[in-house]
Amino acid sequence: MTVYSIVELGDDVLREKARAVPKITPNIIKLLDNMARTMYMAKGVGLAAPQVGISKRVIVVDTGDGLHELINPEIVRSEGQEIDNEACLSIPGLMGEVARATLVEVKSLDRNGKECRLQAKGFFARALQHEIDHLDGVLFIDRAKNISKIKNKED
Repeated sequence: MTVYSIVELGDDVLREKARAVPKITPNIIKLLDNMARTMYMAKGVGLAAPQVGISKRVIVVDTGDGLHELINPEIVRSEGQEIDNEACLSIPGLMGEVARATLVEVKSLDRNGKECRLQAKGFFARALQHEIDHLDGVLFIDRAKNISKIKNKED
C-alpha cells in the first residue's frame, strides 16, 4: 500500500468540487486502502480524496470505532448544533471553533457499490461533516468563528 502526501492550504484541489465516482473500480478500492493507510500514518481521524490531490468524492473516517469508507457521501438529514474545535491535516498548526450538526444521516456507497445509510452523532458526526465539506471545496477555516494556532507541548 502507498502512503500519499497530504496537500496543504493553497493547493487548488482543496477548493474544487470533487467529481462523483460513477463506478467502483479496482483503482477506487486501491484509493480507499491507501487513503486509510495515509490517515492512520498521519494520526488523523478522517481524510478526503482531495486532501491527497485526487478530485473524487471519497472519504475515510475512523474516530475510534473502526474504519468507515464512504463513496459519494451525501448528508440527507441533520439535527442540532454544537460548537467545538476542529483542525485539519491540510491546514497544519491551526484550529478553529466550528458549529456543526450534532446528528447526521449520511447516504453513500461502500467499496462493493452497495448503497448504505449511516447515522452518526457527536464527534463522529463532526468528522463526517468536516470530510464531506472537503468534497465541496469547503475548509474548516471557512466556517470557523475563531481561528488560533495549535500550541505545541513544548510551549
